Amino acid sequence: MEQELLVKELLLKNNNSFTLLYDNYSKNLYGVIYNLIRNREEAEDVLQEVFVKIWNNIDSYNESKGRLYTWMLNIARNTTIDRLRSKGFNNSQKNLSSDNFVYMLEDNSKTMNRIDAIGIKRFIKKLKPKCIQIIELLFFQGYTQQEASDELEIPLGTVKTQNRNCMNELRMMINE
Repeated sequence: MEQELLVKELLLKNNNSFTLLYDNYSKNLYGVIYNLIRNREEAEDVLQEVFVKIWNNIDSYNESKGRLYTWMLNIARNTTIDRLRSKGFNNSQKNLSSDNFVYMLEDNSKTMNRIDAIGIKRFIKKLKPKCIQIIELLFFQGYTQQEASDELEIPLGTVKTQNRNCMNELRMMINE
């Protein structure tokens, strides 16, 4: 189903369109959520919350501002970050065994494999190293712009400008 038609059907609250949307995008969104949250059950809960938000807020999607997937990805990312910052999630993490943190020992190539799962690895590889670093922090590790600024030891305004420029560059590559 074409994106325009899918959005129209979603706006009409057509259950079949929701099923199609879920079938086509749930694996990719789950991958992004899991990459940030690192807990299968929490990631599944967040994914469900994301699709409820998509369903309830589809009327706020504006095609002229970007693709449907990008809009949904932002909802997924923001919902995951909200969950990570929630008091309940933070309290639940205090009692986890060290087995839950084995992922920290993984090498960076696995992160790139997860990125490839949503089909943008080849585009990101073409960006300048600074862009790759900013995109990795902001979009795949869930850093805020302030946290990225602190991590990279550059001014917040520079992070914002570089992020905007990098995303524009990535958008142009994808649209070519």
